[in-house]
Amino acid sequence: MKVQIFAMTHKAFVPPQDPMYVPLQVGRACHEPLGYAADHTGDSISALNAYYSELTGVYWLWKNYRDTDAVGICHYRRYFIAEDGHLYTKADIERLLLSYDMVVTKKLVLRMPYYDGFSATHDEKDLLETARVVEEKYPDYAPLFHKMVHERETYFANMMICRKPLYDKYCAWLFDILFEVQKRTDPTGYDNYRKRVYGFLSEFLLTVWIVKNNLHVYESCVGMSAEKSETEEIKLQLSAYFAKKDIPGAKKYLLDALDTRPDLLMEASDIRGELKLCMQVIATCEYEQSRGELPILEQGMPFAELLKQLRQLNQFVERLCGEEPDLAADAEAFRKKLRVYTDAHGLSGTAGEISAQVICGAGQFMQN
Repeated sequence: MKVQIFAMTHKAFVPPQDPMYVPLQVGRACHEPLGYAADHTGDSISALNAYYSELTGVYWLWKNYRDTDAVGICHYRRYFIAEDGHLYTKADIERLLLSYDMVVTKKLVLRMPYYDGFSATHDEKDLLETARVVEEKYPDYAPLFHKMVHERETYFANMMICRKPLYDKYCAWLFDILFEVQKRTDPTGYDNYRKRVYGFLSEFLLTVWIVKNNLHVYESCVGMSAEKSETEEIKLQLSAYFAKKDIPGAKKYLLDALDTRPDLLMEASDIRGELKLCMQVIATCEYEQSRGELPILEQGMPFAELLKQLRQLNQFVERLCGEEPDLAADAEAFRKKLRVYTDAHGLSGTAGEISAQVICGAGQFMQN
């Protein structure tokens, strides 16, 4: 079996050495060449990359690439990996496709129904129009679409591996829907994040298609080769604010960043959870100041050490919550154990309270 896994990219990167992995530049019609295979030749929608994201590469492979038995989609910094952490080899893929129709990501378990999450970060009308297109073009999918859109699970990143005929079948269905949705919607005025609306919609559509067609899928681990450059830049700026002990400035900067990129706190962007820890630092300092306590930033810890301290505090709280599952019945004992930890590590009681709220929702009975 010939297997080719295409790493969608818009920037230069160091690809895996295994020749099974092929870099594919997406949006090449709008950008300078990177020296890789690109999505702008033949039957192409490369010029629509700002709206379709990696789907311009997905489309190009559907229409133009035939020289493979199985095809996969990954990203320049995001790959399918085995449970032990190694990057899949050809033998791994061949073995998986003997038993499964498709390899996909593990489902994201959302904090809210998909409909609510989409509406909070995108324009609700685009999802409603997608529902109408599904009803008209594929009415047998409509009941499932309407059911699943109010559930809390979805696959992400448009990553998949399957045999090429199945891939082609999926693409024919997907793009038939998305091109019609595109005709009926207008992303003019959207910021760069929200412009990629058709790419975001496709993640949910893949989930619906898999369930409707009763595919036997293998939900694989995904490994990250690097943090997003945007995430690293934001952490660098926050570290500068923290060094100056400028909490209002840090808070405004982070909120502005989240307004532009609401996906920043998702695991796929904040792979080490450090932006969430920065939010925790800001909240802790604000409450410490309001209570007349010495803010954690006054300790002068380097940025990495500060985040390490809060990570370890959160890990302690997580263990404590496991030991005391019925916190409301023994709030005093929980508080005492937490205070022993914070005192021993030079942290305020407020730092412990904020951690308890973040980790196990213990806000009501953490109050004195």
